[in-house]
Amino acid sequence: MAAQATAESVEKEIFEGLGELGADRDAISREATFEELEVDSLDLVELSQIVEEKFGVELEGDDVKDLKSVGEVVDLVVARAA
Repeated sequence: MAAQATAESVEKEIFEGLGELGADRDAISREATFEELEVDSLDLVELSQIVEEKFGVELEGDDVKDLKSVGEVVDLVVARAA
């Protein structure tokens, strides 16, 4: 069963996921861009899998290709889960 997707829970999972993917944990914030965190498209695919497993929200490549910041992904997941 998917976890409840509150802004706080989604943010926590995404921050943890980005850290596991190699992003500097001290640099991760809602305002941080994927470019600043050195997160590439393959990392975003892995992050999408984490989100789907945890919250049951499926993100396709087209969904995330134009997102630039961590906060934009958090907001998208919360909106899709509602």
